[in-house]
Amino acid sequence: MSSVTDTRAFLQRLSEQQREAHARQYWEGTFEEYLEIVRRRPEVTRTAFQRLYDMILSYGTEEIRIGKQKLIRYRFFDDPDDGGQDAIFGLERPLQELVNVLKSAALRLGPERRVLLLHGPVGSSKSTIVRLLKKGLERYSRTDEGALYTFGWRDPGDGRDFAPCPMHEEPLHLVPTEMRPQVLAWLNEGRGPDDFHVVIEGDLCPFCRRMFSERLRKYHGDWLKVIQDVRVYRLLLSEQDRVGIGTFQPKDEKNQDSTELTGDINYRKIAEYGCDSDPRAFNFDGEFNVANRGLIEFVEVLKLDVAFLYDLLGASQEHKIKPKKFPQTDIDEVIIGHTNEPEYRKLQSNEFMEALRDRTIKIDIPYVTRLSDEIKIYEKYFNEKTVRGKHIAPHTLEMAAMWAVLTRLEDPKRGNITRLQKLRLYDGKMLPGFTEDMIEELREEAPREGMKGISPRYVQDKISNALVAHPEERCINPFMVLNELEDGLKHHALITHEEQRQECRQLIQVVKEEYENIVKNEVQRAIAADEEALARLCANYIDHVRAYTLREKVRNKYTGQLEEPDERLMRSIEEKIDIPESRKDDFRREIMNYIGALALDGKQFDYRTNERLHKALELKLFEDQKDTIKLTSLLTGVVDEATQEKIDIVKGRLIRNYGYCEVCASDVLSFVASIFARGDSRK
Repeated sequence: MSSVTDTRAFLQRLSEQQREAHARQYWEGTFEEYLEIVRRRPEVTRTAFQRLYDMILSYGTEEIRIGKQKLIRYRFFDDPDDGGQDAIFGLERPLQELVNVLKSAALRLGPERRVLLLHGPVGSSKSTIVRLLKKGLERYSRTDEGALYTFGWRDPGDGRDFAPCPMHEEPLHLVPTEMRPQVLAWLNEGRGPDDFHVVIEGDLCPFCRRMFSERLRKYHGDWLKVIQDVRVYRLLLSEQDRVGIGTFQPKDEKNQDSTELTGDINYRKIAEYGCDSDPRAFNFDGEFNVANRGLIEFVEVLKLDVAFLYDLLGASQEHKIKPKKFPQTDIDEVIIGHTNEPEYRKLQSNEFMEALRDRTIKIDIPYVTRLSDEIKIYEKYFNEKTVRGKHIAPHTLEMAAMWAVLTRLEDPKRGNITRLQKLRLYDGKMLPGFTEDMIEELREEAPREGMKGISPRYVQDKISNALVAHPEERCINPFMVLNELEDGLKHHALITHEEQRQECRQLIQVVKEEYENIVKNEVQRAIAADEEALARLCANYIDHVRAYTLREKVRNKYTGQLEEPDERLMRSIEEKIDIPESRKDDFRREIMNYIGALALDGKQFDYRTNERLHKALELKLFEDQKDTIKLTSLLTGVVDEATQEKIDIVKGRLIRNYGYCEVCASDVLSFVASIFARGDSRK
């Protein structure tokens, strides 16, 4: 019985919360009450651009640094409301450019009279960005900060109790033109120059104009009585309900005409009203109509027939549309489209579309060129929650992402750097001899970088193939995915030249070589992960370096005799990180200065705080221990008990420290053993 009571109490709480939200979101009142709301909160009268810009800012911002450039990162594009489902990675520059355009439009500086065109290669997140904006507007309209209002007519004279405005327009349109200066002065009374000021732009739609005119005649010009027949209510934007959010996409020319944008005659009602120019016999349900006060998306906008593109001219520049049989009608909406490179080139070459080009603000949305951001794209789709029953080996997604990014980069014009090194510089890694200024120069010499290459969709498809193509495998590794990527190149629809296909294959080999280096380094570190042995080796090295720099001798712990510093020991460690003979003194002084600076701060030296020395010690210890572990014995299948015990310790470190499972840890050890064997045979 108690469980039933608990359930009822739980549902009761939910119901009360729902009723409170419903009361706020479904507010209704008189026109006079709406004016009071406007006086208290003038932001409810914002334009579509202002509301969209404020919505993005409502999620917060942070300043980030990419190279030498400071950028603003907008948290809205992380899609926090849906747990990052549509999060955008690595496009901070284009997104800042987009938001800057929206800001200018919100300030009425000109872009509000333009079509925003997201332009880029397939799969570069153009439609995802627009989907985020649409979802964000819907949610924002349900908050107190994003509230907006519209109105309808009581007793419209056609047997209905209430007729909403078909275009959800701003209630202040009901104020006659001659009265607007006084009304605005009253509404903006007491506001400073930096405060938001109410502005009335536009006139009533044809339907509301008829309703208004009929009542004005009925009440002998008494406007106050006219607005008594008006009910103002809260407007909730919704793409599903076709309120404030519109989407238009190309179809077969025979089955599509411009009435889909601006509405069409309702032929069943012509008999009732006797005229096809009566607004009551017209359906104001075109995409431009329903998107009023919000946003309209044009999918692959430049694939539209020219007749549709003409409708964009007036809609963007004059904020007006022309429904059939009716005068030009005011709209207030953000017009945003997206297109690919071939369609945009066609627009540029079409001299008849010069007017549209002039009314378009193009924002390039390239592919991601930072490796860490590309990895995040795949981790969003392939993780422990989405992939069940299979383990994805470490570096699998990283290698797929590396190949994708490499296909998008241009070969550096500098002869002393490879495309792979360029990728690392873009990802924030520093290479000897390269400064931040040089990295910016690399970007500037390749302005179209990211506008071509392999799409993330292709990589996602091939990762999916790898997951299902090996049902007997408990773990997928980088080679499975890279092989899928390479096999798919034979039939890749967007690769039209054999040279391009061959380049992609060569880059897969580059990635495989890089993977070899990565796993070899991990196994080396796992073998050399004996903390006590590393500490002893470090202490021994520091003793000899201190004696060398101070021109002293070292006391032999076994004989008690004073001896010269062991040059062979010091060089065997320094050579592991490519310290040349000519720079050994500089490196040793650098180490001693580092230790001295720590001592002055009361801190004790730890080799792990010096990355270069740590790496050198690990490589030296690995070299000393690899023969005792006999890793290459894995290739023969004959492993004695003592060796197996040592190998199991290394395997445990790979699992614990690097994210391997039992299967891929064994595979990696065998793979690295083959690399060592290959290297030994070459020697």
